[in-house]
Amino acid sequence: MRNVTEPAIRTLYDEAAIASRTRAMAAQIAAADTRDLLAVAVLKGSFMFAADLLRALHGAGLSPQVEFVHLSSYGAGTESSGTVRVVRDIESDVAGRDVLLVDDILESGRTLAFARDLLLGRGARRVLVAVMLEKPGKRAVPMDADFVGFTCPDLFVVGYGMDAAHRYRELPFIGVVEG
Repeated sequence: MRNVTEPAIRTLYDEAAIASRTRAMAAQIAAADTRDLLAVAVLKGSFMFAADLLRALHGAGLSPQVEFVHLSSYGAGTESSGTVRVVRDIESDVAGRDVLLVDDILESGRTLAFARDLLLGRGARRVLVAVMLEKPGKRAVPMDADFVGFTCPDLFVVGYGMDAAHRYRELPFIGVVEG
């Protein structure tokens, strides 16, 4: 039951659409002829998508190793500071390996470009990028994802791992806070 003081959240992408698209992305990734695949989930927002994508990759016949990197480009608000920093790094050696970066949303491109360049600089053979959402009109740096769940309208979204002030991450759908 929703607390009456809680704002309503309008669903953009429901559970079924997310699950279907995630399975389709896993099939695309499996067809990408990866070698010694390491999946690197960008925390915090990608945790739900990464878990579902990893299970779907298993179903598509892949068994990547899994790591987590915590990057931050946000201050106290919802706007990026423009500077990306590593809060917690991966432990695996990426030299000569294919890496799949998994993130919740590609917006400005700063965070994913930083992560991609960091991993390539460490000798990754190839860095592929999978995102649940992309907002192509918001790019501040050149960056494209190899695998995209949905192209999202320019709205502030929550749910499915994405938050507003650490709230709404648990929602099984992606939506927009209204009111």
